[in-house]
Amino acid sequence: MVEFTPISSTIGGIIIGLAAAGLYHFTGKILGVSNITSELMNRSHRHKAWRLIFIAGMLSGGLLLLWLNPATVMHESPRTLVTLIVAGLLVGYGSSLGRGCTSGHGICGITRLSDRAIVAVLIFMATGMLTVFIGDHIFAGQL
Repeated sequence: MVEFTPISSTIGGIIIGLAAAGLYHFTGKILGVSNITSELMNRSHRHKAWRLIFIAGMLSGGLLLLWLNPATVMHESPRTLVTLIVAGLLVGYGSSLGRGCTSGHGICGITRLSDRAIVAVLIFMATGMLTVFIGDHIFAGQL
């Protein structure tokens, strides 16, 4: 761990929790970023305005942080661009396969004590740890 930031991490967690609770309260929808994004890209799906605003808010938050404090987000990755692209595509495929992502299952599903969400998050975490182990120890320097 490079830098321990309990205050900003706690504030970020509270904001994520408020966003999940607010979305559920005002729309009855579960905050699952992969599902929100896929429904936004689906031409036949209705009610796109709030999804577009939600995704735009997430992106603008990141851009605002980049503008205010570039050092926070500008880090060199030990991975190649091709590896990062493949990893992103695999995460998207896994989200589709798992019928949700860490925000839907991890933040909202576990909060609702959903057995399915708990199992999904355990699988996400185990797969992520195994992938990093394989990448760092078996294919070290090749990715």
